[in-house]
Amino acid sequence: MNESLSRLQQRRSVPARWLGEPGPSPEEVETLLTVAARVPDHGKLVPWRFILIEGDARHRLGDILATAFQADNPDADEDKVAAERGRFAQAPLVVAVVSRVVPHAKIPDWEQVLSAGAVCMNLLNGATALGYGAVWLTGWAAFDRRVLDALGLAPNERIAGFIHIGTTKEQPGDRARPDLADIVTRF
Repeated sequence: MNESLSRLQQRRSVPARWLGEPGPSPEEVETLLTVAARVPDHGKLVPWRFILIEGDARHRLGDILATAFQADNPDADEDKVAAERGRFAQAPLVVAVVSRVVPHAKIPDWEQVLSAGAVCMNLLNGATALGYGAVWLTGWAAFDRRVLDALGLAPNERIAGFIHIGTTKEQPGDRARPDLADIVTRF
């Protein structure tokens, strides 16, 4: 079996706190985004886009999260505020996958949303194939209009996922996976 397929068979999500430097090089980021964009896209609508969050941008976004979190939770202790501030500072690269449905008479919304989900999965698989750890997260920040506005999302756009990518500092244990005999039937 080839090495990439073997890695994909063992793919698992790595908690963001276990992802560190080094992150993907600029060339590897371009490769990852190229792989991510090679998903089914009925009608060539490109119902998704990318926002790269790396370097100091991770901390700027963390400040925005901390401010929004404090506004909603005025009694929150400093540890909780600090956790929100550091939410995007753990992995060296976070790719926000933005989903945007393009009105179309023949291509339903759900197909376009699934295409954005496929982009997220291709990012995870691409990171795994390159030897990085990754995790697909959303959380409250993916649904908070203040955060979405700060990231430059239009009113008709949503976050499909924040894909955190970096070098795995700890190897997570595997979780129980479904037995193929329980989920496969033949017609």
